[in-house]
Amino acid sequence: MRIAVDTLGGDAGPGAAVQGAAIAIQAWPGLEVDLFGPGEQLTAEVANLPRHLAAAGLRLSVYHAPGLIHPEQRPSDALRRGAASSMALMLAHVVAGHAVAGVSAGNTGALMALARRALGTVAQIPRPAICTAIPTHDEGRCYLLDLGANVDASAKRLVDFARMGEVMARHIDELDAPRVALLNVGGEATKGSETVREADALLKQLDSLNYVGFVEGDGIFAGSVDVVVCDGFVGNAVLKASEGLARMLITRVQSTFESHLGSRLVGRLARPALRRLKRELDPVRYNGASLLGLDGIVVKSHGSANATGFSYAVLRAAQEVSRDLPTRLAQELGSRHDSTQQE
Repeated sequence: MRIAVDTLGGDAGPGAAVQGAAIAIQAWPGLEVDLFGPGEQLTAEVANLPRHLAAAGLRLSVYHAPGLIHPEQRPSDALRRGAASSMALMLAHVVAGHAVAGVSAGNTGALMALARRALGTVAQIPRPAICTAIPTHDEGRCYLLDLGANVDASAKRLVDFARMGEVMARHIDELDAPRVALLNVGGEATKGSETVREADALLKQLDSLNYVGFVEGDGIFAGSVDVVVCDGFVGNAVLKASEGLARMLITRVQSTFESHLGSRLVGRLARPALRRLKRELDPVRYNGASLLGLDGIVVKSHGSANATGFSYAVLRAAQEVSRDLPTRLAQELGSRHDSTQQE
């Protein structure tokens, strides 16, 4: 399995992407990674990998691509002027069949626009959704979508999100009947916007979907649902708020145990439990958002991800490849789409 990686655009620079790719190679047998970015710099990063990652360097290949899509660059400008960028060349590598998936920590809007143009979509999906897994009760997880690609989404688009999320949860997590819910301000049928209520009515008509109705914000993390659907504005706000809350809780717990001698003594005894809590809550573990609906696999890494976080994004791509997710989406969604359903 060969995955293409855009090493530019992340806050930590190409080094984090190179080391993250090496970590992923060690974790996934047979994985190879093609790196796109400044050739000399990437070659030096590979040559200077830490000793425990040095062997992975044999499965890293460098492709010179110095052009950068800037974080503030508009998607329309990236489409016009970004052909020589590391992001576009990485995607072209995937389109040409030299790699089976792409990963980037760069500009989300540009990545969505370039990937949509390069790869197209499955089942006449008009626009892909951004989807990621978030932690829930009892070490579970649920999929949240959309996370920003579709700020304003019609009821039919929300239904599309629900069906795509259900396919992902069923095939990636091997759930027999994933529980799908619409995010709303209450559980009553009269609550929420007209769009959400219309989507609720449409989803109730789908016998093929295990739709359980509305879920409120606190229910996302309770473990009672497997897929949570909302528009991109709400989804992005929920995701960023949950990441910030997780980091704050970890910091608060650590500072509490370090505040005075008695707490430090208790903290030493509780250290294994604290490490487990930090591991379970750390957003790094859930890094890697899928551009769901593309006719190919592209995963967006968080821009601030370190090497460990970037490795999770690469492994996310590898997992989707192993499950042949785009083919699954095309097969299961293709029968219901026609031109009248597009926005």
